[in-house]
Amino acid sequence: MKYENEIKGKAKQVKGTAKTELGKLAGDRDLESSGRVERAEGRVQERVGKAKRKIGEAVENLGEEIVG
Repeated sequence: MKYENEIKGKAKQVKGTAKTELGKLAGDRDLESSGRVERAEGRVQERVGKAKRKIGEAVENLGEEIVG
């Protein structure tokens, strides 16, 4: 799937945000911190997925230009 890492990264960001907010509401600093880490991991995963997709698209375009 072309957008798999991007979608999973976005989902991880949403989950991390929810954890962060629940941690704030509950006064649970560990949960809040865990949420921040998960959100950061999600951003990285999304960006890596986006970069991979763009590289793949560039390679496909180059292949099309070479083949004609």
